[in-house]
Amino acid sequence: MDSGEATSDYRARLAEKRAEADERRRTELQDLTSTANAPAARIRAWERAHGLALPRAESHPVLASLAAATRLTLEQVQEEQRRRFLPA
Repeated sequence: MDSGEATSDYRARLAEKRAEADERRRTELQDLTSTANAPAARIRAWERAHGLALPRAESHPVLASLAAATRLTLEQVQEEQRRRFLPA
């Protein structure tokens, strides 16, 4: 808070920033599960939301959670792994 800023202005500015952050988070979560998005896009949205990369191991324990969060099957997630990590 600036020394010249009124407490009510400071609170209003904080509330606006929180609302903007909430809206960004809602949009990110919507991107995770939107069937309009391809599996690769949904997985990238999951990666952005969690600050993690898709694991390389096909049996990594997080894959089941990733699949559930993106409403994809485990097979779809593993297919994206193969697409990304296997040589062409």
